[in-house]
Amino acid sequence: MEFKYEFYIGAAPEKVWEALVLPEGTKQTFFGCVINSDFEVGSSYQYVGPGTDGDDTVHIYGTILAYEENKIFTVLEHPGPAYRPNHAELESRMAFSLEEVGATTKLTVINDQFTENHPSLETVDSQWWMILNNLKTYVETGKNLDFGW
Repeated sequence: MEFKYEFYIGAAPEKVWEALVLPEGTKQTFFGCVINSDFEVGSSYQYVGPGTDGDDTVHIYGTILAYEENKIFTVLEHPGPAYRPNHAELESRMAFSLEEVGATTKLTVINDQFTENHPSLETVDSQWWMILNNLKTYVETGKNLDFGW
């Protein structure tokens, strides 16, 4: 199963990149989380933020597969231990690519290579739409969408 999303965002790739990987941006666009990593290919990473285990809840973690600043960020991901007891067995690939198109950025996100019977398959599509619409709004306006939580 593959989930693919393409968005055109009214900003330069550098500004979109900041919202995808830098703490100031990810806190706004990924529900208060930051990415802990050195961003080297082969290194580990964790999206950490408020959740069921407190402010240091690991929401997802995994390995960086590709990283080129302002262009490509691809990871192998697992759900955090707070979500699934078999979290290490569950994985998928998330690939973000940015392309400058005039004065806008085309953001393509692909989430694929899910392990068989991955429980997130039921909700991943609706979660990506929320995250990506929030990201687009934040980059273009500096404000988040209010989902009422």
